[in-house]
Amino acid sequence: MKTLLHDQVRFIEVDENSQGQRLDNFLLNQLKGVPRSHVYKIIRSGEVRINKGRTKNVYRLKIKDIVRVPPVKLDRKPITEPARWLTEGLEQRIIFEDNDLLVLNKPSGMAVHGGTSNSHGVIDALRHIRPEESFLELVHRLDKATSGCLLIAKNKKMLNGLQTLLRNRTINKTYTALLCGVIHQQSIKVNAPLEKRLLPSGEHRVRVHPDGKPSETGFKIIRRYKRATLVSASPKTGRTHQIRVHAKHLGHPIAGDERYSTNEQFKKYKLAGLKRLFLHASKISFTHPLNGEALCFEAPLDEELEAFTASL
Repeated sequence: MKTLLHDQVRFIEVDENSQGQRLDNFLLNQLKGVPRSHVYKIIRSGEVRINKGRTKNVYRLKIKDIVRVPPVKLDRKPITEPARWLTEGLEQRIIFEDNDLLVLNKPSGMAVHGGTSNSHGVIDALRHIRPEESFLELVHRLDKATSGCLLIAKNKKMLNGLQTLLRNRTINKTYTALLCGVIHQQSIKVNAPLEKRLLPSGEHRVRVHPDGKPSETGFKIIRRYKRATLVSASPKTGRTHQIRVHAKHLGHPIAGDERYSTNEQFKKYKLAGLKRLFLHASKISFTHPLNGEALCFEAPLDEELEAFTASL
């Protein structure tokens, strides 16, 4: 039985927020819950039209283009709405919001993008609680297990401006992490190239490797405990799992890191009461790309992490 997900033909005029976007990505935003493969199918079949003509998925939209978006039926159930506790929880974790930008203290355990029909990512939930916003896009990513400062652009100019700052490495990020073992130096700089691999299981693994991309992280001691060290970590580059792998490279993986610490280390902290990765994006600062204002946002440690350090 086919389920109707989007029941009407729509004609959408492209505005400046969608200008330059690929047609397939534009449709994925418009057709919530529709798989990418089905989006490609309706483009190939000619059901999607640009200015009454057929086109390809790689077409870049222009201002004033008229996009015909067809109704969609699928052999599947529609995606459920995010749970109320989830959306209300996110509302309470918004650090800052204006006409251009939303800054969120992302919770641990929540991916930035939804992965299945039964799970909702941060951006999906934000679009649900901000239906009046025609444009909400992630500026960068945080791992599912990592909490803290996450930037969401509310228009195309802001998104492009912030992503330019990221490429130029002029957005400063500071993370708070608890590392296994005691580090005696007050500060350490790790310059170690990182290579990302895709395992047969489909899972990503990152390792220090001579053929990897240049990567640099600075670590500074905040407090030493008997068998652990609380640090601030400042990545100068933005590689996948960079802080986690550089911490492992030091011989002091992040507490609660199931992927990059040993089984013994992971079990030890779990038994001590740590139920998550102890990595938190605590601070982010940059110059507003549209008005030149210096901005700095901070997200306090979650209560569960504060409580764990208190127990040490």
